[in-house]
Amino acid sequence: MLTLLTSMYLVVRAVSSQAEPIRVLVTGAAGQIAYSLLYSIAKGDVFGKDQPIILVLLDIPPMLPVLDGVVMELQDCALPLLREVIPTDKVEVGFKDLDAAILVGSMPRKEGMERKDLLKANVAIFKTQGAALDKYAKKTVKVLVVGNPANTNCLIASKSAPSIPKENFSCLTRLDHNRASSQVAMRCGVSSDNVKNVIIWGNHSSTQYPDVHHAKVNVHGSETAAYDAIKDEAWLRGDFISTVQQRGAAVIKARKLSSAMSAAKAICDHMRDIWFGTKEGEFISMGVYAGGNSYGIPEDLIYSFPVQIKNKTWKVFDGLPINDFSRAKMDATAAELVEERDTAMDFLSQ
Repeated sequence: MLTLLTSMYLVVRAVSSQAEPIRVLVTGAAGQIAYSLLYSIAKGDVFGKDQPIILVLLDIPPMLPVLDGVVMELQDCALPLLREVIPTDKVEVGFKDLDAAILVGSMPRKEGMERKDLLKANVAIFKTQGAALDKYAKKTVKVLVVGNPANTNCLIASKSAPSIPKENFSCLTRLDHNRASSQVAMRCGVSSDNVKNVIIWGNHSSTQYPDVHHAKVNVHGSETAAYDAIKDEAWLRGDFISTVQQRGAAVIKARKLSSAMSAAKAICDHMRDIWFGTKEGEFISMGVYAGGNSYGIPEDLIYSFPVQIKNKTWKVFDGLPINDFSRAKMDATAAELVEERDTAMDFLSQ
């Protein structure tokens, strides 16, 4: 009898300790970034090894047959945490009761398209998605914008979702951050986990500023400032910056396709850090709302800063000394974002 009661208690305890599933949306879900991303989310690499997932996959109507194939593959992975997969082209289904939204889908730049035309098309998309978040998602939803121009798309989504805190919106600059860390690691002959506190300032564009003035490299067990470890200021202020800024274009030139595997990995890193926090003494790069920042960046922007995260809340890492070289780079990328924002806001008000 005691054994029966004990076993019943263990069963009840096991059931009660099983977390409630969270609803995670991925837009552009039939695309190549999502194809590299969905498996990692569904197997527990992002939200935890004991966190069941309901995956909501949103795409445009012509992509639904492709999405059916993605759903079949996810089913065929036989992943224990994946409780349900919901493919849809309807925002009222896609955005309902979300805990996390990863907005990958956007209008890509086509040949001959002016940047303002690209902005106009994306304002329409992210206005709609922001309004859908506002209407259907949980107010605690964490929103990551990946689709380019990511910073400005993120700002438009946030402005279109006034009931959701601005702090819940961020855009992806972790790919640039990872690229910068990797370049430093390769230059120093160490693995990338021996590099910390690189910073991407500003826009996820070719004006972004990859900054290693505050980075540290662990070489042979000793932590050293990146500038001292590399001992090549010309490279750090020249080819290093341009390599990171132009890396996306270099991948497209080589693959004839944009970065997918590395973008998916960066999305996972970004969302995992939101969920579980950053390591003690480390900061990572995220595009976040610039209001109240201490670095002299215009307030009403989504701008990439060094941030620390605790209890699912980010905070810009303050107090870093900024030299004249960095100041000029930070201001240049801010100026581009101000211009993008102003153009986008004109479209938003039409």
